[in-house]
Amino acid sequence: MDEIICFKQVNKSFGDVQVLKGVSFSVGRGQVVALIGRSGSGKTTALRCINGLEEIQGGQLQVCGRSLERGNVDLLALRQEVGIVFQAYNLFPHLTVLQNITLAPRKVKGIAASEAQALAMQMLGKVGLQDRAHYYPEQLSGGQQQRVAIARSLAMQPKLMLFDEVTSALDPELTGEVLRVIEDLASDGMTMVLVTHEMAFAKSVANQILFMHQGVVWEEGDGQMLCQPRTAELQQFVSNGL
Repeated sequence: MDEIICFKQVNKSFGDVQVLKGVSFSVGRGQVVALIGRSGSGKTTALRCINGLEEIQGGQLQVCGRSLERGNVDLLALRQEVGIVFQAYNLFPHLTVLQNITLAPRKVKGIAASEAQALAMQMLGKVGLQDRAHYYPEQLSGGQQQRVAIARSLAMQPKLMLFDEVTSALDPELTGEVLRVIEDLASDGMTMVLVTHEMAFAKSVANQILFMHQGVVWEEGDGQMLCQPRTAELQQFVSNGL
């Protein structure tokens, strides 16, 4: 398997609280991996380590062939290969949709304005929002803003996309809009890691599901594991619908 991500016994603490306790898993090229678990289980921290937003304190972590050891990470280079979309859209309110998307390709990658604009329109096409290119964020629904945030990450042409609870602030109808975009990306072969509470979505889209509990990968498998949990902890998590 051509590994894009490899965790080996990764540890991470915040003060006296150890959040990741020897986490190990890998993600192959083209795989979609869903991280599920209760709040505080370590899933979002693991995701943030992949993008260098959190520094690991023990173990080994490789992402896109780069070793993310303490003090030895070229974050700018890493983030050109790893896109991340958060629960909050983080769009610049004073810029149009098109300007939001072209900013990083022009400033970070040095792409010419005309090329960046063509790329942005292509990515807006992927998320079904080409007709909103000249709108400002406040003129868009929450679902549309989240789709713009996805297009903005895609415009950097990453090898890997990370999604952190991207639908948790949206109502059900808008959630569907965003999940359809992620499904399309999966069909296109994009490597993705999702932190999600949408169990049905995780089951249908993810090749692999990791249930995190108390800072470790407690159980892993395909969507079938949600129907037939092997551990009492996952059974309780699924039955509670958390």
